[in-house]
Amino acid sequence: MQPCLHVSWREDARQPQGVGFARLNGYGAYVAVCAQAAAGPDDRVRVVRIVAAVDCGELVNPDAVRNQIEGGIVQATSWTLHEKARFDRTSITSTDWNLYPIMRITEAPNVEVHLIDRPGESYLGVGEAAQRPAGATVANAAARLQGPRRRTLPPNESKQE
Repeated sequence: MQPCLHVSWREDARQPQGVGFARLNGYGAYVAVCAQAAAGPDDRVRVVRIVAAVDCGELVNPDAVRNQIEGGIVQATSWTLHEKARFDRTSITSTDWNLYPIMRITEAPNVEVHLIDRPGESYLGVGEAAQRPAGATVANAAARLQGPRRRTLPPNESKQE
Protein backbone atom coordinates (compact mmCIF):
# COMPACT_ATOMS: atom_id res chain seq x y z
CA MET A 1 0.00 0.00 0.00
CA GLN A 2 1.42 3.38 -1.06
CA PRO A 3 1.36 6.14 1.57
CA CYS A 4 -0.76 9.15 0.65
CA LEU A 5 1.17 11.82 -1.21
CA HIS A 6 1.09 15.09 0.72
CA VAL A 7 1.05 18.11 -1.57
CA SER A 8 0.91 21.53 0.04
CA TRP A 9 -1.71 23.01 -2.27
CA ARG A 10 -4.46 25.22 -0.95
CA GLU A 11 -7.27 26.85 -2.92
CA ASP A 12 -6.82 30.62 -2.70
CA ALA A 13 -9.59 32.80 -4.13
CA ARG A 14 -7.23 35.80 -4.23
CA GLN A 15 -4.95 34.07 -6.74
CA PRO A 16 -6.60 32.45 -9.75
CA GLN A 17 -5.51 28.89 -10.30
CA GLY A 18 -5.26 26.47 -13.17
CA VAL A 19 -4.76 22.72 -13.37
CA GLY A 20 -3.49 20.36 -16.03
CA PHE A 21 -2.76 16.66 -16.40
CA ALA A 22 -1.07 14.56 -19.07
CA ARG A 23 0.71 11.29 -19.72
CA LEU A 24 3.91 11.45 -21.75
CA ASN A 25 3.28 10.03 -25.23
CA GLY A 26 0.44 7.87 -23.91
CA TYR A 27 2.82 5.41 -22.21
CA GLY A 28 5.30 7.41 -20.09
CA ALA A 29 5.11 9.33 -16.84
CA TYR A 30 1.91 10.88 -15.53
CA VAL A 31 2.17 14.55 -14.52
CA ALA A 32 -0.44 16.65 -12.73
CA VAL A 33 0.23 20.37 -12.34
CA CYS A 34 -1.45 23.24 -10.45
CA ALA A 35 -0.51 26.91 -10.88
CA GLN A 36 -1.35 30.18 -9.16
CA ALA A 37 -1.41 33.34 -11.29
CA ALA A 38 -1.36 37.03 -10.46
CA ALA A 39 -1.37 40.26 -12.43
CA GLY A 40 2.16 41.55 -12.83
CA PRO A 41 3.49 44.86 -14.17
CA ASP A 42 1.36 46.29 -16.98
CA ASP A 43 -1.38 43.78 -16.03
CA ARG A 44 0.57 40.94 -17.64
CA VAL A 45 -0.02 37.46 -16.27
CA ARG A 46 2.62 36.30 -13.82
CA VAL A 47 2.73 32.74 -12.51
CA VAL A 48 3.56 32.85 -8.82
CA ARG A 49 3.68 29.18 -7.89
CA ILE A 50 3.45 25.80 -9.57
CA VAL A 51 3.10 22.44 -7.84
CA ALA A 52 3.47 19.15 -9.73
CA ALA A 53 2.88 15.51 -8.83
CA VAL A 54 4.70 12.94 -10.97
CA ASP A 55 4.22 9.18 -11.30
CA CYS A 56 6.97 7.58 -13.37
CA GLY A 57 6.78 4.08 -11.88
CA GLU A 58 9.74 2.96 -9.83
CA LEU A 59 12.08 5.87 -9.12
CA VAL A 60 15.70 5.19 -10.03
CA ASN A 61 17.12 8.71 -9.76
CA PRO A 62 14.68 11.04 -7.96
CA ASP A 63 16.93 14.10 -8.27
CA ALA A 64 17.18 13.71 -12.04
CA VAL A 65 13.39 13.29 -12.36
CA ARG A 66 12.74 16.32 -10.15
CA ASN A 67 15.21 18.44 -12.16
CA GLN A 68 13.73 17.30 -15.50
CA ILE A 69 10.18 18.12 -14.41
CA GLU A 70 11.13 21.46 -12.86
CA GLY A 71 13.01 22.51 -16.01
CA GLY A 72 10.08 21.48 -18.20
CA ILE A 73 7.67 23.52 -16.07
CA VAL A 74 9.83 26.64 -16.30
CA GLN A 75 10.30 26.14 -20.05
CA ALA A 76 6.56 25.68 -20.67
CA THR A 77 5.74 28.73 -18.54
CA SER A 78 8.10 30.81 -20.68
CA TRP A 79 6.62 29.39 -23.91
CA THR A 80 3.10 30.14 -22.77
CA LEU A 81 3.55 33.64 -21.38
CA HIS A 82 6.49 35.19 -23.21
CA GLU A 83 7.90 33.45 -26.25
CA LYS A 84 6.93 34.24 -29.80
CA ALA A 85 8.74 34.39 -33.07
CA ARG A 86 8.29 37.67 -34.87
CA PHE A 87 8.26 37.81 -38.64
CA ASP A 88 7.51 39.99 -41.61
CA ARG A 89 6.17 38.88 -44.99
CA THR A 90 9.35 37.02 -45.96
CA SER A 91 11.33 35.96 -42.88
CA ILE A 92 11.69 35.69 -39.14
CA THR A 93 12.77 39.01 -37.61
CA SER A 94 13.48 37.77 -34.07
CA THR A 95 16.89 36.45 -35.08
CA ASP A 96 18.77 36.67 -31.76
CA TRP A 97 18.13 36.47 -28.00
CA ASN A 98 17.77 40.25 -27.75
CA LEU A 99 14.80 40.14 -30.13
CA TYR A 100 13.22 36.88 -28.93
CA PRO A 101 11.32 37.29 -25.64
CA ILE A 102 11.86 34.68 -22.92
CA MET A 103 10.99 34.53 -19.26
CA ARG A 104 13.71 36.00 -17.06
CA ILE A 105 14.89 34.23 -13.92
CA THR A 106 13.29 36.99 -11.83
CA GLU A 107 9.92 36.05 -13.37
CA ALA A 108 10.23 32.31 -12.76
CA PRO A 109 7.58 30.86 -10.45
CA ASN A 110 8.30 28.92 -7.30
CA VAL A 111 8.19 25.29 -8.41
CA GLU A 112 7.47 22.34 -6.15
CA VAL A 113 7.74 18.78 -7.53
CA HIS A 114 6.36 15.77 -5.66
CA LEU A 115 7.35 12.30 -6.83
CA ILE A 116 5.37 9.11 -6.41
CA ASP A 117 7.65 6.10 -6.01
CA ARG A 118 6.17 2.73 -6.95
CA PRO A 119 8.87 0.13 -6.21
CA GLY A 120 8.59 -2.97 -8.35
CA GLU A 121 6.54 -1.22 -11.05
CA SER A 122 7.82 -0.63 -14.57
CA TYR A 123 9.96 2.42 -15.15
CA LEU A 124 8.03 5.05 -17.09
CA GLY A 125 9.90 7.53 -19.25
CA VAL A 126 10.09 11.08 -17.98
CA GLY A 127 11.52 12.85 -21.04
CA GLU A 128 9.61 16.09 -21.53
CA ALA A 129 6.55 14.99 -19.58
CA ALA A 130 5.97 18.33 -17.84
CA GLN A 131 5.68 20.64 -20.83
CA ARG A 132 2.16 19.75 -22.00
CA PRO A 133 0.37 19.84 -18.64
CA ALA A 134 2.39 22.85 -17.44
CA GLY A 135 1.51 24.88 -20.54
CA ALA A 136 -2.16 23.97 -20.17
CA THR A 137 -2.05 24.80 -16.47
CA VAL A 138 -0.54 28.24 -17.09
CA ALA A 139 -3.13 28.93 -19.81
CA ASN A 140 -5.95 27.84 -17.47
CA ALA A 141 -4.67 30.06 -14.64
CA ALA A 142 -4.29 33.01 -17.05
CA ALA A 143 -7.86 32.51 -18.30
CA ARG A 144 -9.19 32.55 -14.75
CA LEU A 145 -7.22 35.74 -14.07
CA GLN A 146 -8.07 37.61 -17.28
CA GLY A 147 -11.57 36.42 -18.05
CA PRO A 148 -12.67 34.95 -21.37
CA ARG A 149 -10.09 32.94 -23.28
CA ARG A 150 -8.59 34.28 -26.45
CA ARG A 151 -9.67 32.12 -29.38
CA THR A 152 -7.69 33.85 -32.14
CA LEU A 153 -4.07 34.84 -32.55
CA PRO A 154 -3.28 38.53 -32.05
CA PRO A 155 -2.28 40.49 -35.14
CA ASN A 156 1.40 40.43 -36.08
CA GLU A 157 2.93 43.42 -34.26
CA SER A 158 6.03 43.54 -36.43
CA LYS A 159 4.35 44.22 -39.78
CA GLN A 160 6.53 46.13 -42.17
CA GLU A 161 4.95 48.26 -44.82
